[in-house]
Amino acid sequence: MTERRPELNSRRPNFIFIVADDLGFADLGCYGGRDAKFGPVSPELDRLAAHGLRFNEGYSNSPVCSPTRFAMITGRWQYRLRGAAEEPINSRSKGSTTLGLPPELPTLPSRLRAAGYRTALIGKWHLGYPPHFSPLKSGYEAFYGPMSGGVDYFSHCSNTGAHDLFEGETERHDEGYLTDLLSRRAADYVRRMAGPDNGGGAAPFLLSLHYTAPHWPWETRDDAHIVDDVKANLFHLHGGNIHTYQRMIHHMDEGIGWIVDALRETGQLDDTLIVFTSDNGGERFSDNWPLVGGKMDLTEGGIRVPWIAHWPAGIAPGGVTDQHCLTMDWTATMLDLGGAAPLDDCPLDGVSLAPVLADPSACFERPMHWRMNHRGQRALRQGRWKYLRVDGHDYLFDIPADARERANLGPRQPERLAAMRADWEAWNASMPPIPEDATVSLGYGAKDMPQR
Repeated sequence: MTERRPELNSRRPNFIFIVADDLGFADLGCYGGRDAKFGPVSPELDRLAAHGLRFNEGYSNSPVCSPTRFAMITGRWQYRLRGAAEEPINSRSKGSTTLGLPPELPTLPSRLRAAGYRTALIGKWHLGYPPHFSPLKSGYEAFYGPMSGGVDYFSHCSNTGAHDLFEGETERHDEGYLTDLLSRRAADYVRRMAGPDNGGGAAPFLLSLHYTAPHWPWETRDDAHIVDDVKANLFHLHGGNIHTYQRMIHHMDEGIGWIVDALRETGQLDDTLIVFTSDNGGERFSDNWPLVGGKMDLTEGGIRVPWIAHWPAGIAPGGVTDQHCLTMDWTATMLDLGGAAPLDDCPLDGVSLAPVLADPSACFERPMHWRMNHRGQRALRQGRWKYLRVDGHDYLFDIPADARERANLGPRQPERLAAMRADWEAWNASMPPIPEDATVSLGYGAKDMPQR
C-alpha cells in the first residue's frame, strides 16, 4: 500500500536552515558514510532523512565558502556580486567597502522579515566585516557567532589571532566549545519563539544555523588542551585525523538533536521545515565516495553535498529524489513557502523546490552552472551530462554512469561537448566578469598543501 503524501500545509512554516562547513558528500550515515569507532556518526540527521526527504543530487553554488553564502542569502548567482569573486573572503577584507554583502540588497531574511517572519542567524557569517557589513544590516534581527570563516573552537579567535565571537555587532566572550554554544543558542531561540517573546508563537520564524563544524581546526569537545598549539597555525596543517573529524560531525549532530527536541517540546516540529546542507564539498578528512575531488574543485566531490529536508506537515517520510538543485534553490523555496512578495527589480536565480517537497518524483530540468577562478575551472550540469574545464582541458562526463568522472566522453561526442561549452559561455556572458584583482585563498594555505 502506497502511503499518501500530505498536501502542503496552508500555515506558513517556520524555517531552520542548517549549513555545515566543509562537510563531504558521504560523511553522513544516510549518504553511505561509515560508522566511527564510537558508533554511528550522524544518527540525528539520519533520522531526519528517514522521516523526511533526501536529495541524491543536491549541489552547492560554489566549491568554497563565501561565494556559496552570497548565493544562499540572496537567492541569486553569487557571480553578480564583487565580494563573491574572492574565493573566499578573508581577513584582508576588513575595512573594505566592497568585499561584503551590500546592506541595501534584498536577502532571504529581509524578504521574509517583510512578510512577517522573525529572523536570526546563529553561527558563521563570512560575508564581510563591520562597520560596512554585518548580519544585522542584511535582514537578521539577531546574530550570534563569528564574522569570519574558520575560528578556534575554544578561544574563538580567527587565523589572525583576533577574537571573533559576536552578539549583534558586540564582542561576546563566552566559554565553551563553539559547536555546542551555537546548538544551545539555537535550541533556546526555538523555545523563545514559542513563548511570550513571540506572542506564543504568533509569527513564524527563520533561524539560519550556520555551523563552523567540521571546518578546521580539528578539535573535538574534549580537546581544549590543544588551543595553544592551534593558535600558532589555525589551519592546523599538522593536526587532526579521521577520528577527530568524525567526532566533530557527531557533536554537530548531537546539537541538531537538541534543536529537534526543543521543537518537539514546544509543539513546533510539525510546522517547521528543517533544511540541512553543506556550503561546499569536503576537506582533507572527508568521505566523498564515490565522488572525486573536494573543496576548491568543480569535480563532483567539491560541489555535490548532502541535502536533507524534514517537515512533517508538508513532506512524507522516507522520500528520496534525484532532482538537480543548487543552494540558492532552498532560498527560493523558503521565499515561496513563506509568502514573500516577488521583486521585479531583483529576480531570483534560484528555483522553488516546493513541488518536489510535495512529490519527490516531480523532478524538472535544472541546468546548473559554475565558474571558479582557481585553476580556470568551469562546469555545467545539464540532465545526466556534465561539461567540465580544469587547467585549460575540457571534459564531458555521463554522471549517472560515471560519478567518479573518469571516462572523458568528449572525444567520442564532440558535438555534445561543443554544445555544452557554448551553453556555458552564453551563461557566463550574462554574468559580470571576474575582476582582475580578485584573489583565491585556498583556506589551508597553498604553500603548505599539494595542489589537487
